[in-house]
Amino acid sequence: MSYAVIQTGGKQYKVKSGEILKIEKLPDSKPDTKIEFKEILAYGDDKIIELGSPTVAGAKVEADLLENGKNRTVLIFKKRRRQNSRRKNGHRQQYSLIRINKIFSKDGKVLSEAEQMVRQSKKIEKVEIEADAKKSTKKVEAKASIKKVKVPTKKVETKVVSK
Repeated sequence: MSYAVIQTGGKQYKVKSGEILKIEKLPDSKPDTKIEFKEILAYGDDKIIELGSPTVAGAKVEADLLENGKNRTVLIFKKRRRQNSRRKNGHRQQYSLIRINKIFSKDGKVLSEAEQMVRQSKKIEKVEIEADAKKSTKKVEAKASIKKVKVPTKKVETKVVSK
């Protein structure tokens, strides 16, 4: 399995084809676009490794941008004891979600390629929901077909006898 070490957003990531990563937000990027990472620090597989100094010239990694978003809120709370001083802030880091498609060597040959991703359409979900709805209506019909039969109960008369 081939891999590459890329640098983006001041961080380094070891990536494989087909992998989905959450990286620092890429500037001026819209979803469903192709991205090329040219800062490749190393690449290789089980047998050979190509290291750069600091980068490998000509090597690149191709990826698809899936979405841009924000992480969960991180609370920052600072307190100076006995000073009646408190400060509470929140921060949501922006990220880009990418899927690695191809890893190219410095010669331009494709080292590894991800399988095509098939998006599941909403039609499949609608069919499943309709099937579930049909099952639930069958259960209701089955319950409705059972007739409730009232069983006559005997009334017991109680008399209070006083002595």
